[in-house]
Amino acid sequence: MLIESAPDLEVGGSAADGAQAIDLVITTQPDVVLMDIRMPVMDGLQASRRILADDRCTDVRILILTTFDLDEYV
Repeated sequence: MLIESAPDLEVGGSAADGAQAIDLVITTQPDVVLMDIRMPVMDGLQASRRILADDRCTDVRILILTTFDLDEYV
């Protein structure tokens, strides 16, 4: 809701899991991805690694979010 309420930001899509996130990013080529660490099928860390390793996504930036206070996630 916060992003959609900003006049200069646009939500380009939403994925239910990490695998869908990869497909969506490759298809839509967003400027920024807000990635959750914990997702079904493939977690956000693995999905982020795959996105960043893909030559089609060199301009995509990823911001990873979590509510977990675990050093391994940081």
